[in-house]
Amino acid sequence: MGARTGKEFIEKLDNTPRELWYGDQRITGGVSKHPAFKNIASTLAVLYDMQHRPELRDVMTYESPTTGKRVGMSFLQPKSKEDLSRRSAMMKVWADFSGGMVGRSADYLNSAIMAMASARGFFAKNELDFGGNVQNYYEFVRENDLLLTHTLVNPQVNRSAGPSNQTDPFIAARVVEKTSEGVSIRGARMLATLPMADEILVFPSTFVRTGQDDMPYANAFALPVNAKGLKFVCRESFSADSTYDHPLASRFDEQDAVVVFDDVLVPWDRVFLIEDADRANRVNEETEAIVFMAHQAAVREVAKAEFILGLASLLAETIGADQFPHVQEKIAEIILTVESMKALLQSSEARGRINRWGIMSPDYVPLNTARNLWPRVSPALATAVKQIAAGGLMANPPESIMASAMRPQVDKYFQSKLGNADERLRLFKLAWDAVGSSFGGRQELYERFFFGDPVRMASAYYNWYDKEPYKARVRELMHRGDRV
Repeated sequence: MGARTGKEFIEKLDNTPRELWYGDQRITGGVSKHPAFKNIASTLAVLYDMQHRPELRDVMTYESPTTGKRVGMSFLQPKSKEDLSRRSAMMKVWADFSGGMVGRSADYLNSAIMAMASARGFFAKNELDFGGNVQNYYEFVRENDLLLTHTLVNPQVNRSAGPSNQTDPFIAARVVEKTSEGVSIRGARMLATLPMADEILVFPSTFVRTGQDDMPYANAFALPVNAKGLKFVCRESFSADSTYDHPLASRFDEQDAVVVFDDVLVPWDRVFLIEDADRANRVNEETEAIVFMAHQAAVREVAKAEFILGLASLLAETIGADQFPHVQEKIAEIILTVESMKALLQSSEARGRINRWGIMSPDYVPLNTARNLWPRVSPALATAVKQIAAGGLMANPPESIMASAMRPQVDKYFQSKLGNADERLRLFKLAWDAVGSSFGGRQELYERFFFGDPVRMASAYYNWYDKEPYKARVRELMHRGDRV
């Protein structure tokens, strides 16, 4: 099949039965027509269509090494620094389309499964050929251009106790039994973004204790979303029909869901790890999946920072606030974020090296720095927009007023220094959707916890970062004496 079109994506979405729960509605088909999902489905279709635009064909796709068909560039196993640049160029096209608002576009998990397939030896040490499973799955997803979601985190029932010490040992998804057919899984996981995907990856994201009671929770596998007993419990949609009143939410609300495994059978050929806490704790780092996911995330974060810079600058100029020093300072701080994130991304690619699995990997030091920096600076971007636009964000009537008897007054009182009332309202509604609406609030929370708890991430970063060369320099200076 190769790189698919938007039409092919929609057809598969609507014709693949699944169990999505939206309130009291059990949705099993025709997902692209449901109000909670139709707009993001249309956006994803546009992203897939970009792969077939003549001017983007060589940016978005490459020739499959097995079939010769054009497949998505995010599946490329890079062999050179040029290949890293090709990957990021493709990702930037998709990220720019949404202003970085779509965090789980297909290239994110494509990058993860690509890296894991290159590291099949990490999985092959098990009693079964799980390494072969990973390789076969990567090729299956690549050749069919499938959209993946994933779920990592156990339900927040009692965070002071591990999964085996909850009141019910089947609150967190775990092994029920193993048979000749596969592994049966019962329990739940959060949080799966894009439940309209074709497949779901289930991986551990946090440290799994190595006691015997915790082994049933230490698993990694993949399933089609129509697997029997697999259910997605979706949050309230932030989507809307009006692109005027809700220019971002109407296009880019990805939807999130808790995943319920009601004795779901995972066939053996879909299993990557089973009851293996040691490898579960090492899988992301040793396969360098986390490196390539962080690479994709950095590209998207640059796109989002650039979008916020453009938004803040246009807001300030539109209402004539761009001449005030305190506004200039706020925009300068956004520029600092843009250029810092770009520098970290570019450094990671320039310092890439062939990893132990034989592919060109971006340097993880700047990428790990970026993924720790971003949760700290991204909320400040939203704050800057709020401070620049101020009360103007809260006084914008619905689009329908433009066709009412109040239109002459609206034209008079909602105009701006650089634009008429219509242009000003469109801009301020865009700003509100980015930083103040339900959609904007979800964006801020999403960025804060994209890779996990920032405090735990900082602790891990502290323990991981090599500080010895700098300590050695201080010791040398302390004991240098009178030597020059």
